[in-house]
Order: sequence, then C-alpha cells, then structure tokens
Amino acid sequence: MTAGESSGSVVRRILLGSQLRRLRESRGITREAAGYSIRASESKISRMELGRVSFKARDIEDLLTLYGVTDDAERGALLALAREANVAGWWHSFGDVLPGWFQTYVGLEGAASLIRIYEVQFVHGLLQTEAYAHAVVERGMPGAPRAEIDRRVALRLERQKVLVSERAPHFHAVLDEAALRRPYGDRKVMRDQLRHLIDVSEQPNVTLQVMPFSFGGHAGESGAFTMLRFPESDLSDIVYLEQLTSALYLDKPEEVAQYERVMGRLHQDSPAPEESRDLLRGLLQLG
Repeated sequence: MTAGESSGSVVRRILLGSQLRRLRESRGITREAAGYSIRASESKISRMELGRVSFKARDIEDLLTLYGVTDDAERGALLALAREANVAGWWHSFGDVLPGWFQTYVGLEGAASLIRIYEVQFVHGLLQTEAYAHAVVERGMPGAPRAEIDRRVALRLERQKVLVSERAPHFHAVLDEAALRRPYGDRKVMRDQLRHLIDVSEQPNVTLQVMPFSFGGHAGESGAFTMLRFPESDLSDIVYLEQLTSALYLDKPEEVAQYERVMGRLHQDSPAPEESRDLLRGLLQLG
C-alpha cells in the first residue's frame, strides 16, 4: 500500500460522511433517528458524517436502506467507498506519539493537491531539518524521554516525504521573519535550517515567501493556519487551526473565504520567492 492510498482513505471517509449527511438531510431524518437505526448514538452519526471514524458495512447498509437508497449500483459504490475509507494509514504505526486529533490532519496533508500555510512561531514541520525538529520537540516537551522525542522527529521526517512523492502537492509557505529569527538549537542548527529553506524553495512544487519585520502589521494577525485543497472536486477546501490539545477543521464556505482573503494578502504583501531567498541569505550572513 502506498502513502497516497493510505492518505486517500481519510479523504474517502470525509467524502462518504458528507454523502451520508446529504442523504439523511434530504429525507428529513434526524441524527438521533439515524443513530437508533444502527443501534448507535446521535454523536456516532455526527462523527461518521464528519469522517472521524471508520465505517462498518452493516451500518452503511442499514443507513442507506433508511435513507431510501435502493439502487444496487449506488449502494455498491458507497459500500466500496466505505471499504477504501477503512484502509489504515502509514501514520498509525506512530500511534504511540501521534494524538488522535492530529491523525486526521496527517492523512489530509498527504492527500492534498495544494497546501498553503502561514507560520509565525517556528519553521513549518514540512520544512524542518532533523536537528531543528529535535530542538523544537525538546523545547515543547521538556523532560520527555529521548526515545519519545526521536519518534516524534521520525514522524515529522516521514511527513516530509509528501513533498517529493510521485503525486507531490504544490506547497506555498509564508514564514514570518519571527519564525526565522527565533533560535531553536545552536547557531549551527539555525544556519543549517536557513540553508535547507533556500534549497527546498528551489523545488518546482514549493513556493516560499518570507513576511519581513519591515512590512509592519499584516493580514496574518490571527496567527498560524493551514489551507488544504484536494483533487476531488466534491471535497471543499479545509482550513486547519492547531491548538495545544486539539485542532479545528473549518470547511464552511464563508469561513474558508475569510482565510482565503488573508492568505491572498499575505502572498501579495510578502516579497516574491527570489526576494525571499535573498532575505534568507541575509539572515544566514548575520548568523
């Protein structure tokens, strides 16, 4: 099984969940009634419709019957989608250090065709060197066993393979200058990280911009965020907001549109990629 197939399972869960929600709403059936039909709670239906849980074939069959889906071809297609959605992702082997709320994101990240990020605290995980990642994890988890830190860094490095995979997404990153000046590790770690950013920014599928201090206040005042777009036309863009112990996934068109406008302004106001590389080279000389 390839990384693309396992990442795609998350997208399929969300697709199937959204289709089940549309079918239920078109029939005017409540989540409570749907849950009763499969011997489950209203919250279980909610989690299924959000793509947060795996699917049992019997549950899907019962729901489709309840929703009046009798066509064999339509039922077969949705049941096949359920089977594909249950494929375990590569990241499940990191379950000992990977919070459940982050597993969904890793799958979505691996399935996206376009990833756009704004980062202010540190260099984004997909762009970190191994030494820098160690420093970030150690700072965030003081006193953690070395083995756990190593596992978390290994997970981060595994995620980075998406940028050089056969179906690599386009990755457009805006890093605030604060993220580049805030030291993690010693001078060598920071210098190597800056060199790595310069190198990665030359990849054809990577666009890297730096929002400099000299610009002053800018559109990214609400903090770091990620926007994901998928090749599936019936899956809407998702905004991912990470918190300390959980995450938010926004997909309502009006909310996504607000972040789209902010991202557009960040792209417009930040120096172009070549100028941003010059900024990185300047920081390298200062170091």
